[in-house]
Amino acid sequence: MAPRLAGEMASTTSDDARPTAAAGGTGAGPAERAPVDDPRHDPVPIPPAAPRDAVAELRFLHQILRLATTARTWEELLETVVDGTRDALHASVSSLYLLDRDGERLTLAATNGLDRHHIGRTTIRLGEGITGGVAASRQPIAIPDVRADDRFLWVRGLDQRRFVASMLSVPLTWRDQVVGVLNVQTEVQRDFTVDDIAQLSAIADLLAGIVEKGRLQREAEAQVAQLQALDHARSELIALVTHELRTPLAVVRAYTDLLSEEPPLDGRASRDPMRRATRAAWHTGTLEQIERLDRLVDAILESVRVVPDQPADLQTIDLHRLVEEMLADVAPLLHRHRTLLGTTRPLSVVADPARLRQVLEHLLENAVKYAPPESRIELDWSLVEGVARIGVSDEGPGIPPEWRERIFEPYARRETNTARGSGIGLYAARRLAESMGGRLWCEPAATGGARFVLALPAAAAA
Repeated sequence: MAPRLAGEMASTTSDDARPTAAAGGTGAGPAERAPVDDPRHDPVPIPPAAPRDAVAELRFLHQILRLATTARTWEELLETVVDGTRDALHASVSSLYLLDRDGERLTLAATNGLDRHHIGRTTIRLGEGITGGVAASRQPIAIPDVRADDRFLWVRGLDQRRFVASMLSVPLTWRDQVVGVLNVQTEVQRDFTVDDIAQLSAIADLLAGIVEKGRLQREAEAQVAQLQALDHARSELIALVTHELRTPLAVVRAYTDLLSEEPPLDGRASRDPMRRATRAAWHTGTLEQIERLDRLVDAILESVRVVPDQPADLQTIDLHRLVEEMLADVAPLLHRHRTLLGTTRPLSVVADPARLRQVLEHLLENAVKYAPPESRIELDWSLVEGVARIGVSDEGPGIPPEWRERIFEPYARRETNTARGSGIGLYAARRLAESMGGRLWCEPAATGGARFVLALPAAAAA
């Protein structure tokens, strides 16, 4: 069980300036009640205000605002808050409690008089004791003599009687929400005036936004650090797994080639041509799946990198030659579709040859996954204002407008009746394109399917 609040004392101040009292203690040790002559106290009127130095108070508010906004750390910010508050109210101790995100408990966040060991550990329930009562009612609470109030609990090891004579407590509110409570305590008995309450409330109003924004920033930074750590661990795990996949894939490929070997015919006809054709088909299908796994491993490795490890090796590339070589290499992948070159012209681009091939292979594999068998997959390119545009179009179901950007996000995919994807191929393709200074986007195809366009700097055109 979390310890209860320590070193707090209060009395509520109503519209008729009649304070009441409430208190609580921590669970750090056995609590004992302050000696009380009469358990039901008569109301203690708040003394009239003494002459105020408005200029001095304004100067102080400006000073504490400047100090709070220039604090280098969260801890320094809170120390500035409690130190400035204690000095402004001429008190002995100041302490700050912040309301937890669940809105049920207040936790000691800073103090310059109580035991600092209890910072972050001492808590009080909302509505319990002085501090909890202030947070729940959103009204200031003042106690001129804590020792004469039977609702204050002393906690051994934490409360120091020399700091607990009188107490003033006010809420910190930000955008109509309570974010904490600010307390001051005195060593000698003191009658807090209306102006004392107004001054501490003004400080609290000023600090509420600063403290809440600082806490939000601190929480956001912690979340970012946690997400970065998780992403780094995920990247390392995926890279390790995919790297370990390469060796068994190479072995499977070697055994597949061995199993496909047939005795030479030496000019004679095969005794079982059907069996020989079936084995050849099995061999082709197996190699196709191995190639697919190889490409998937490459895609996963690319997807976990912010950018490829090495800068792009930019060269002038004959686009027609590169595309023809690539189509020959990926022929097993495309054997169930009709692949053709559309309107093209001799064109050279500035790109990294290996990365350009990877991008085009990703786009072709995506078309194969989503376009029906026997449908057409078309490659074409053109020159538009000095930029080469390479297009890969299919006759698949197409991509709705709201998905044309989302499909490039990591692990995003659209489930269709024709295929299921890993959700990383297009993400990797765009990253590879950007690493070469290019762009990749999706648009509707003239055939009703999807068309992916890769834009790269053109080197020369004939």
